Amino acid sequence: MSHKTLLRTGPLWQGAVGPYGPLEPTGGDGLALPAGFTGRVVARSGRKVAGLTWHTAPDGGACFPDGAGWIYVSNSEMPLLGGASAIRFRADGSVADAYRILSGTDLNCAGGATPWHTWLSCELGHRGRVFECDPYGIRAARPRLAMGRFKHEAAACDPDRQVVYLTEGERDGCFYRFRPGDWGDLTEGALEVLCASGHWRPVPSPAALLKAARHQVEDARHFDGGESCHYAEGVCYFTTKGDSGLWAYDAQTATLDRVCDGVRAVTASPSGDLYVARDSMRIDVITPERTVTPFLRLDGHARSELKGPAFSPDGGRLYFSSQRGRSGDPADGHTFEVAGPFRH
Repeated sequence: MSHKTLLRTGPLWQGAVGPYGPLEPTGGDGLALPAGFTGRVVARSGRKVAGLTWHTAPDGGACFPDGAGWIYVSNSEMPLLGGASAIRFRADGSVADAYRILSGTDLNCAGGATPWHTWLSCELGHRGRVFECDPYGIRAARPRLAMGRFKHEAAACDPDRQVVYLTEGERDGCFYRFRPGDWGDLTEGALEVLCASGHWRPVPSPAALLKAARHQVEDARHFDGGESCHYAEGVCYFTTKGDSGLWAYDAQTATLDRVCDGVRAVTASPSGDLYVARDSMRIDVITPERTVTPFLRLDGHARSELKGPAFSPDGGRLYFSSQRGRSGDPADGHTFEVAGPFRH
């Protein structure tokens, strides 16, 4: 199935029952899931997981293969003490290890995984940077300054065009792409911005002190607070938090469409389904047939947001975080895992 089905026909259809059936009654952890699915909390802010104290305000995340197991990486959207942590899972889903992969950075919001299995952790602070991190905990994280100094939110790699798409968390933020000189090495390259004409134009000084990147190209198109970002099969999906929109940029035809409203984060499963985190503490599934149905609901976390949705490499587990938990405090973040018969 192709993700591009979303762009070919009319509006989305709100289906009564999705591919997994209706939601069952809420469990003790607050999760309402379809029959056959189970959920658990794998980490909580301020509490130990495999000897590591899990960070506050868990945000963007991604999964990476690790032999027969896998690793889930999560950012921390905290001022000055942000960074990112990783949980290593065994093949049976048990936790094997947990460790920091980035420390001492500012407001690490979303990010993105690369095809060469590194994690791009994005700083949301003023003149924020993109750090390339090793999810396996072997190599030290490195800033990739050629990707610009601005309020970075998320990154999504497009291996077909060998570019990295970037969102910007400003009320008049832009949608960028970074074209490295050598694919697989993000040290040097050109930062480009999407313009109202539909063309991409180079940003003259991505790290300029006096004139922000989003104001350097007159024709640049502006969005109300770019947030989550995910690339799949020729389409880069991104969200805008100011107006809770889900957008789809078709990289093959260079066209941009607004898919739907009320979305804060997006990821995709191997089946071609999109999974979108809603403002209402719900994750919906959007099928390639354009049907939108609830997949899960998290009760008791009304003062929080759902962050960092990501699938394990085999597509059998979905991870995400409630950034501020039940109390509405960043120190009460919960990171969840949902396992079950996901479509492949």
